[in-house]
Amino acid sequence: GMLGLITQSGGAKGLASWVSVDATSRRRAQLTTWFLGLLVFFDDYANSLLVGSSMRPVTDRLRISREKLAFLVDATAAPVASQAVISSWIGVEVGYIADHFTHLGIERDSYLTFIETIPFRFYPILMLLFVAWVGLRGRDFGPMLRAERRASSEGLVSRPGAQLNSDIHEDAVSEDVDGRPMNAIGPVVMLVLVAAVGIYVDGRSKALAAGLEPTLRTIVGEASSSAAILWATGAGCLVALALSVWTGALSFSKSVEAWVGGMKSMLYAVLILVLAWALGGVCRDLDTAAFLIGALGDWLAPAWIPASVFVMAALVSFATGTSWGTMAILFPLVVPLAHQIAPGQEVILFGTVSSILAGSVWGDHCSPISDTTVLSSMATSCDHMDHVRTQLPYALMVGGVSLLCAELPVAAGWYGPWAGLLIGAAVMMGAFELLSRPVPR
Repeated sequence: GMLGLITQSGGAKGLASWVSVDATSRRRAQLTTWFLGLLVFFDDYANSLLVGSSMRPVTDRLRISREKLAFLVDATAAPVASQAVISSWIGVEVGYIADHFTHLGIERDSYLTFIETIPFRFYPILMLLFVAWVGLRGRDFGPMLRAERRASSEGLVSRPGAQLNSDIHEDAVSEDVDGRPMNAIGPVVMLVLVAAVGIYVDGRSKALAAGLEPTLRTIVGEASSSAAILWATGAGCLVALALSVWTGALSFSKSVEAWVGGMKSMLYAVLILVLAWALGGVCRDLDTAAFLIGALGDWLAPAWIPASVFVMAALVSFATGTSWGTMAILFPLVVPLAHQIAPGQEVILFGTVSSILAGSVWGDHCSPISDTTVLSSMATSCDHMDHVRTQLPYALMVGGVSLLCAELPVAAGWYGPWAGLLIGAAVMMGAFELLSRPVPR
């Protein structure tokens, strides 16, 4: 609901226009798109729609192909929202962690665990670094190189004969709505502040009641993060509503309609989740996890679990087109497997949880039936299959590097997650430099 108010009142439009002013060259335009993707961190749908539609006139003028713009938008949507400590994803991700930790008797705070697993999200982090490197270097390879050379030399931002997707953002926000950055900044700032204060107050009171020393780690561990996020989103909605009416962007009745419309946009995702939860519940009642443990426990070494889970999550997400549904399917199966085969090994547990989330993002990023992939094509008015074809080689390269240079070595104990990210980034950039060629200006 808060995102609906931010979008309809011109807050997100103003934020995007504010950032895109300095995009005066091909390099700056690509880096601005990347930065704007990081800035709209709170939801992947809003990210794709706002960044794509805001930057498209700029990139068209600078002869950047629609395929390249769709990639830049898509590669900074789910990878950002899935890791942001405040986003539409976090409630789902923290909920899965809390549910299965409680079921397995693991006494760990789910929100704190979510934060501790962020360094293990190798694919999303490396993809964000890759997008910045591609924009900075002005080089490409494969189908993307051909698209960029066509746009740069011939001025054809789309392939001749391409079937351009419609721009649904024009239906979402009227053209006569002025951009108001404060209508986006105010609710997000309030949301972050209330969440932080709520976690601190609730965690401190519970820590003192339990006779524990109120350190920051203890406070975060004892706090009810789901309650704090609920308070924060409520406060964010009130601020978004007040700013929409006060600035004259929307009347009170229109603001309520925008709030309800924001919730309506989640209906499809909720339906997928309900069905995925049902499938996960059936797997739990049939004790599928115990079957997997018995079938795999004798020959599957703990070090192979995170990498295997990453591949499995990527395939399921690619086939189904939904990252949230993939999480709901795999959490009941692989978290008990990791807990049973590698009891007490936090690296394996964190790696397994992170591999579910990272693999889901990879499949969601590449699948032609993924919602964010479709939205990115529509927001940038790009031929959908052209977007998929040009993006897939990049995603495969980054996914392969994250698997070989980070997932496997970190789980084997060769080095830690931060070293895995550094090594993976170095290998990724080196491979890109070998494969890519300059795009003529």
